[in-house]
Amino acid sequence: MPRSTEIRPQPVKSKSRRTILKAGGALFVSVVTPLPALASQILAVRVWPSDDYTRVTLENDSDLKVTHFVVKDPERLVVDIEGIDLNSTLKDLVAKIQPNDPYIKQVRVGQNRPSVVRLVFDLKDEIKPQVFTLAPVGEYKYRFVIDLYPAAPPDPIAALIQKGEWNKEPPATPPLAQAPAPKPDPVPLAEIKPQPDDKSDRNPRVVTEEPRMQLTRMITIALYPGHGGEDPGATGARGNREKDVVLSIAKRLKRKIEQYPNMRVMLTRDADFFVPLGQRVVKARKVQADLFVSIHADAFVQPTARGSSVFALSEKGASSTAARWLANKENSADLIGGVNIKTHDRQLASVLLDLSTTAQINDSLRVGNAVLKEIGGINKLHKGAVEQAGFAVLKAPDIPSILIETAFISNPEEEAKLTDERYQDQMADAILTGIRNYFAKNPPLAKNKLT
Repeated sequence: MPRSTEIRPQPVKSKSRRTILKAGGALFVSVVTPLPALASQILAVRVWPSDDYTRVTLENDSDLKVTHFVVKDPERLVVDIEGIDLNSTLKDLVAKIQPNDPYIKQVRVGQNRPSVVRLVFDLKDEIKPQVFTLAPVGEYKYRFVIDLYPAAPPDPIAALIQKGEWNKEPPATPPLAQAPAPKPDPVPLAEIKPQPDDKSDRNPRVVTEEPRMQLTRMITIALYPGHGGEDPGATGARGNREKDVVLSIAKRLKRKIEQYPNMRVMLTRDADFFVPLGQRVVKARKVQADLFVSIHADAFVQPTARGSSVFALSEKGASSTAARWLANKENSADLIGGVNIKTHDRQLASVLLDLSTTAQINDSLRVGNAVLKEIGGINKLHKGAVEQAGFAVLKAPDIPSILIETAFISNPEEEAKLTDERYQDQMADAILTGIRNYFAKNPPLAKNKLT
């Protein structure tokens, strides 16, 4: 009996120890073994339709793995997104496709399999999709972008002809005196020749041994309203966005230019969508532009900054610290707007190289000074002369190019001006007058007729 009594407690202690060890082991495994990863969340969906292309953007809280393929007869684009579950935000994409979208009939969204959502875009025509992701930048987190480009891109000249905005031949006698203008010219623009003794305004590209011929063709202006789509540009204290303000000014300027039968104009964007850097210059070249004008509304870290400015490209460096800061800000806009780096073509590569000639920069400075002089009549100038910096958008080697900062949208008083229709109209008048004064002294050389 005593022996058995001594033995009984032993198994109880052993069992207790095993229980504790087993529980401790389970706790250790739960600590070192990672928990199942949470699915990524779609935070927002946005759709930017335009004649050029339609962009669909999905903003999310982490980088996504995506696959896509095209299905024929009928045309469809299928996109599979891994690591997410269908949520209400993603379902909202269906309602964001408008009936007038140039490329998308409708979109279907569903949970294809666990942690994989499938998007099926029913298309109106054959497209060339670009599907890519963007790292966080500015106020955006990770973005997954679907760009639907037409298989046969529209020709800018054909588009203008279709809209009735492109006359192949100038009128025999341009009735400029009858067209409404901010300031009447003493003689029609097409009949003005440069003064032989005016060396300061002589175009460096023109051989001066022979008199320059009279203007016998249209003057073509390409206007780029800054930013657009995913890139709002600067935002004022009242919530007004640069991309909206400058588009309004550009449309007013376009209507004023169209009043002259020997001038025509192309907007690189006529709605709220983003135009990548390379496409802006490609469009201007395709319509054989004589001048490229980029229109912006400035912003600075201090709300007291004010005034209008005009910029041209610099071969050597910025003319001021502010000009360098602004150029860096504008050049980074492509990252915010969203550019597919993998598809940068040779055209864009050539644009990004500093191929601009001294003659092009000289011409840009001349037209910039003419415009700045007129703008100074309606608003205070931030600087009294045309500034220069390394703006990528101005690096078209064969087209004089200027960038106009119409006012500081970060300044409350000037933000109010920029949203005022009267000021927008005055700004458009001033820009047009400056452009016309430049071409009166520097008529463009004749080009081959359009075929």
